[in-house]
Amino acid sequence: MPPAPPPPGVPVSVTADQARELAAQELAKPAYQAAEPGIVERAGQWLLARLGDLVELLTSARAGGAGGVLVVLALVVVLVLVVRWRLGRAARTARVGAAALDPTGTGAADHRRRAAEAETAGRHDEAVREWMRALVRGLEERDLLVARTGRTAGEAAREAAAALPAAADAVTGAARCFDETVYGGRPADAAAAARVRAADETVRATHPVSA
Repeated sequence: MPPAPPPPGVPVSVTADQARELAAQELAKPAYQAAEPGIVERAGQWLLARLGDLVELLTSARAGGAGGVLVVLALVVVLVLVVRWRLGRAARTARVGAAALDPTGTGAADHRRRAAEAETAGRHDEAVREWMRALVRGLEERDLLVARTGRTAGEAAREAAAALPAAADAVTGAARCFDETVYGGRPADAAAAARVRAADETVRATHPVSA
């Protein structure tokens, strides 16, 4: 059976530069340009490099013709799908991160109550978030951290380590666990919830070093 003809308007011979141009035209669309540039660059540059390597082989004299064109177009489709997946994942992360660590306006005691209830019920992801919120809110209530929104778990850990050096390891471990659960997509388990809870207990029992 003869190979299927290429789509209308597509040349029967595609060079590596032309294939890269097809991908670049797709990435130049407004949907991509509206996204964070670093995301497109990290996903696009790597994939374009790999695409170029494959195109050099597929557009050789032995792999040219309509069949080679269709393979190249398939690679461009894969590139688009992967980049869109990366952009969608980044957008989801940004939405989660916008309010993931910020306490909800209630006191540390309320966050601890919610955390304990979630942990008892086996909702470990929620428990990790609430224990970390309790930890941060507790530091704010003690005037060891300045109350503000937008603080990340890593920032909270660094600030807490400066205020309470003896609790630095515990807080750093709790922040890492929080990030893995909220941003890394790793479901928390009982051990993770217990780790953040223990960090909160350590912080509560630790006093700042006198000047």
